[in-house]
Amino acid sequence: MNKSSRPHDEAVVELLREDPAFTDEYLAAAMEEADQDGGRQALLAALRHVAEAQGMASVAERAGIPRESLYRALSPNGNPTVKTLLAVLDAAGLKLGVHRAVAA
Repeated sequence: MNKSSRPHDEAVVELLREDPAFTDEYLAAAMEEADQDGGRQALLAALRHVAEAQGMASVAERAGIPRESLYRALSPNGNPTVKTLLAVLDAAGLKLGVHRAVAA
C-alpha cells in the first residue's frame, strides 16, 4: 500500500471530525439510499463513522448504551432498535427527519 493512502473508513472519520457540518449531508445521503441494495449496511456504517468521529465511548455514554452494544448495533450485521437509533442520533447532536418522497 502506498504510504500516503489509508483505509476509506479512516479518511471518512477524519473528514467528519474536521467538518462536523458534513455529518448532516453524509447521513442524509446514507438515509436516501437506505432502501437500495446494501443501503442498510451503508447507513449503519455512516452512523458508525459519525460515532467514531465524535468518540465511540463518548457517544455511547451520552446515548446511555454500553460501548460494546453500540459497536454491535452499528456493525454491518447490526439491527439497532428504533430506541437505539434515536439515542445515537440524539447523542451525536442530530435529529431524524421525514419528508415526502418525490414521485418518479
